[in-house]
Amino acid sequence: MKKLTIVLLLFSILGTFAQSITKEEFEKKIIPLNEKIRILQSENNKLKSDIVKINSKVSNAFTNIDNLQKQSDSISNSIVQTKSNLISKIETSESKSNQKISAVGISLNKNSFYGIIAVLIAILLSALFFWLINKRQKIDKLNLVDQLNNTKSSIEESLVKEFGKQTELMETQLHLIEQQKTTVQNSPNLEPDHSLALKLSSQINVMENNLNRMDQSVKGIKNLRNSISNLKDNLSANGYEMPVLLGKQFHQGMKVIVTSSIPDENLEKDSEIITKVLIPQVNYNDKMIQTAQIEVSVGY
Repeated sequence: MKKLTIVLLLFSILGTFAQSITKEEFEKKIIPLNEKIRILQSENNKLKSDIVKINSKVSNAFTNIDNLQKQSDSISNSIVQTKSNLISKIETSESKSNQKISAVGISLNKNSFYGIIAVLIAILLSALFFWLINKRQKIDKLNLVDQLNNTKSSIEESLVKEFGKQTELMETQLHLIEQQKTTVQNSPNLEPDHSLALKLSSQINVMENNLNRMDQSVKGIKNLRNSISNLKDNLSANGYEMPVLLGKQFHQGMKVIVTSSIPDENLEKDSEIITKVLIPQVNYNDKMIQTAQIEVSVGY
């Protein structure tokens, strides 16, 4: 009986010692992970601040482009008005010249002959003046268009560089998602934290929206699109998917939030196309964890 009691006591002590070792190992894994999460939160705050600044730059850039476009339209209208006035003056001059020529036909003398020559010279000078002004206005308009295009290209190149820096930071954050996936697999009772993946998805969507508005020949845009594609592939490898909605046909029953519908005369009547994704849809292991918010263009 005493031997049985001693054996049971030994097993109890060994069991307690084994549980103590498991707890220490668990704490050794958790402490570094908490430190990485703290660093990630700090980086996310910095990234959020950078995104606000970049979005402000984007808004200001497109405002400047719109203002330049309005100036171009104003100059074009002035050119058309000047051309119209000049044509009217030439037609008036031609009418008066024709009247003088008719009067000369009654009595052709030396003085009237010189008068005809003077009228013809006046007509030629008017035509030459019109041609010179028209040419000058075309040159001015071309120069303004070139300046507008150069400014737009410079702004877009700067944005591409900024987005490139963001993708580099986002790639480092993907490693934390991979580590979280491993931890969850080893501890089935733990629920995954989707906050980082959702932030990365939103940032990818912002960059794609801006790239779609840019000239596709801008320097660096192709490499940036490849970097974004790699980010989406890495998210997919960790179970996160961003279904492509932009340009798709919208129909009732889609699990999305329509923030606005915009009439578009270029679309077929009653046709509805998704023309902007404000917040992307995100699926985790084929289950939607974030609903998309979209704008729809409607044909009429």
